[in-house]
Amino acid sequence: MTNLTVEAIELTRLYGGRPAVSDVSFNLTKGQVLGFLGPNGAGKSTTMKMLTGNLAPSAGSVKICGIDMIENPKEAKALIGYLPEMRPLYKELTVDEYLTIAARLHRVTGKHIKKAVENAKERCGLSHMSKRLIENLSNGYQQRVGIAQAIIHSPMVVILDEPTVGLDPIQIRDIRALIREIGGEHSVILSTHILPEVEMVCDHVQIIDKGKLVFNGGIDVLKRQRVGNKLLLGFNKAPTVAELLKIKGITEAEAVDANMMRIRFADGADDNKVAHEAIVQAAVKNKWGLFQIAPDHTSLEDVFVQLTYQDNAADTA
Repeated sequence: MTNLTVEAIELTRLYGGRPAVSDVSFNLTKGQVLGFLGPNGAGKSTTMKMLTGNLAPSAGSVKICGIDMIENPKEAKALIGYLPEMRPLYKELTVDEYLTIAARLHRVTGKHIKKAVENAKERCGLSHMSKRLIENLSNGYQQRVGIAQAIIHSPMVVILDEPTVGLDPIQIRDIRALIREIGGEHSVILSTHILPEVEMVCDHVQIIDKGKLVFNGGIDVLKRQRVGNKLLLGFNKAPTVAELLKIKGITEAEAVDANMMRIRFADGADDNKVAHEAIVQAAVKNKWGLFQIAPDHTSLEDVFVQLTYQDNAADTA
């Protein structure tokens, strides 16, 4: 497959005989933005270090555009741009000075360095900061410089570890827009523990917990899990839980307040349709005064908790 940029195959990393990352496998294609999601200590940064060749896996392998990271590390690393959580900035330098050094370290040829620096600055909104000392820039602009050094050599894969941590809301919005723009031409792996960020920026999601993948799918799949199989119902004269449970297709019911009820129905589109129709018919027949029937969206936080809870429960079973 010509546009396959990253292949992680059963990556495992042991510390003191205990796995920090266990059998993590995934592929990434050109133009795809992958959200690598998990709580602190889940194994995200360890996985990022293995993908970039900064940490050797105890087992498994990484290929960048078909090049094995262990067998040909220089060739593989040359195709990667990396922004670690701690920005690798020389703050006593100006933006131009630092990016020129970054270009040389990434082996951009001498005659192309100036163009590479100007292109990286333009893409990251740094053109007007060329002569400014990095230490005098705001936190958000320093992060832009960090991203600029990661893309200055036009890598096939850009890996960003917690790129919006510590930024204010305006800076976060700008960095997210920049990541989406970069994702148009490169493959991007975005490591984060911020759930809404994944939904806004990524088109594919992986959730890791205790070193293991507990979810791997498209962002649309994650959004469907948010909708789930629950409805929020509003009544002028609310029925009892027992009355709702008599309706075909409803498996659970609970009172939210005096007029609102939350129900769960069996999985499947047919069950969804049956439940809707049966609720309306029952409400008319019993004069409950149904005034609202809407999907009860599960928050991304709840989806994450459910996934990690299921994984933890399986470990202790």
